[in-house]
Amino acid sequence: MAIGVGLLGLGTVGAGVAAILMGPEGRHPLVAELALRRVAVRDLDRPRPLELDPQLLTTSPEAVIDDPAVEIVVEVMGGLEPARSLILRAIAAGKPVVTANKAVIARYGEEIAAAAAERGVYVLIEAAVGGGIPIIEPLKQSLGGNRIQRVSGIINGTTNYILSRMADEGAAYGDVLADAQRLGYAEADPAADVQGGDAADKIAILAGLAYGGPVARAGIATEGIDRLDARDVAYAAQLGFVVKLVATAERVGDGLEGPGEAIPLDVRVHPTLLPKHHPLAGVHGVNNAILVEGDPVGQVMFYGPGAGAGPTASAVVADILNIAGIRRATGSQAGARLDPLLAASSWRRCTLVDGSGTSHRNYVRLQTRDEAGVIGRIGTCFGDAGVSIQSIVQFEAREGEAGGGAEIVVITHEVRESAFRSALAAIEALEEVRTVAACLRTL
Repeated sequence: MAIGVGLLGLGTVGAGVAAILMGPEGRHPLVAELALRRVAVRDLDRPRPLELDPQLLTTSPEAVIDDPAVEIVVEVMGGLEPARSLILRAIAAGKPVVTANKAVIARYGEEIAAAAAERGVYVLIEAAVGGGIPIIEPLKQSLGGNRIQRVSGIINGTTNYILSRMADEGAAYGDVLADAQRLGYAEADPAADVQGGDAADKIAILAGLAYGGPVARAGIATEGIDRLDARDVAYAAQLGFVVKLVATAERVGDGLEGPGEAIPLDVRVHPTLLPKHHPLAGVHGVNNAILVEGDPVGQVMFYGPGAGAGPTASAVVADILNIAGIRRATGSQAGARLDPLLAASSWRRCTLVDGSGTSHRNYVRLQTRDEAGVIGRIGTCFGDAGVSIQSIVQFEAREGEAGGGAEIVVITHEVRESAFRSALAAIEALEEVRTVAACLRTL
């Protein structure tokens, strides 16, 4: 007997999921045992490229969840509400849920996981991070024997497309963003992407899985690319780096916390200079990549298309198949003992550390007067604060800029953030320094 699937949303991803379920030929045989029973849409009369039986469609997502023929609920509506409430409604009805909603999981994942565990149903989220890249299940299962040291990644295709174009063509941020919107890579309101919020949602989810406990989404330090100047991308290239929006979750300390102790994490999103030999440096266009570093596995990178109907629908259907396979094996969809690896319940506490106590390498661009001794005085400010300099290079100010002058680019060795900020304050106070024009992290 077929396993009934209810779909909440028939946009780009929802249509992709429906297409897979309606065309099982050549796929895993379990796909043929899935049947689309109800689909919630906003507008019944809207033209759609995918031909569906009109009797499957409804404008009531509650009707999809409450339908006895629906055994697995797939949420691909997006947004926080009503998506959160609908997921909880499905759980309360004893129905497993598959969702691609990173915003809901990043903010309400703990609440949803607790409700699912109490009711004995699965909530699977492979499509919430990385589109078609399988990263959620490997973190929960394949890499479970490792002590994870760092998870870092390029997990927003829109910003990666923009930065790739800026690097390849020397184009201005605003011009490339406009092109990305015309091509459909960026939304009409691109704030969630370009200001880093989308990547912060995703790294919150990855950090929670990698380190075994929920991470406070609101506490993640987040900086986007919306204020990035094309000249910093160009200077970085001249110095042997590429600029990417990198999301990172990193263990602080030796990782040998005792029972009951919270694991301290540094979780952040910001534009980052990557050496050209770094594994993430070669990720171009709308592709995503996640680099996992652990003991004893070393470095493992997951790479592929990070968004779009096909890749994301692929991940959604993989989760549906997981649930369907368990149901076939156990003959039950609710109330059974959950597989602890598949369910990935939290098993310890995580805490976000104060960013001022973390250590990083840094890129700084200063606009100064073009006169003798400026570099020496800047170097003294860094030295007095205990900041070691890897390189310091002077560039001529761009033609047409008021007052001419010089631009000085400094790359530091790894330094505590509080010491670095102290040095910057002293530099800003120098009469010869007009402004600290840019400050980026460097790996």
